[in-house]
Amino acid sequence: MPAFELISNHLCPYTQRAAIQLGEKGVGFERVYIDLADKPAWFPALSPLGKVPVLRHGEATVFESSAIVEYLEEVAPGAALLPVGSLARARQRAWAEFASAAVADIFAFYSAPDAAAFQSKCSDLAARFSVLEHQLGNGPWFDGGHFGLADAAFAPLFRLFDSFDQIGDFGVFNGLSRVHEYRDRLAARASVQQAVVADYGPRFHAYLAARGSHLSRLM
Repeated sequence: MPAFELISNHLCPYTQRAAIQLGEKGVGFERVYIDLADKPAWFPALSPLGKVPVLRHGEATVFESSAIVEYLEEVAPGAALLPVGSLARARQRAWAEFASAAVADIFAFYSAPDAAAFQSKCSDLAARFSVLEHQLGNGPWFDGGHFGLADAAFAPLFRLFDSFDQIGDFGVFNGLSRVHEYRDRLAARASVQQAVVADYGPRFHAYLAARGSHLSRLM
């Protein structure tokens, strides 16, 4: 089988989903990192929307993270990350989309220009994770004992908070015991740990510091 190749920048949470998925399946892959502010000439032909990730597999090219994980689920060997049963599969896909929406909320949080907007975004995030709290059962994973695509989607979100926690306690997870435990279990998962470059933390910290946002000024 041709090698899988993931094209991304160093920080993209959506790329991490595919990397986690491949790690869970035990499938090796190559990583190609690009600068989205100075895209190589060959990139627009692979990604019509100009975004990462992009997956190359032999002669095939797939862009958009949701399409990539669906493709990998169909063609990559190893453990399935979607359960058996139409409803269970739809639930995994739906909550992966919920995680995608949370990425946008997190971006708004760390980009908020002033204290009032920042506090509003903290409240938005707390409300979103409160919804997750009431969906989580006894674990260990989103749907019990099966590690799935929803887990691969939530793990990169919690990784971002590893950096935020170094700046301050913003109360996003207050009273959310199941979310706390879920976050810890995801962080300990080998596929999650191996989904990013070794210096991801310092890279993201530098990115935050350069934002010129309220959070930047708290650093």
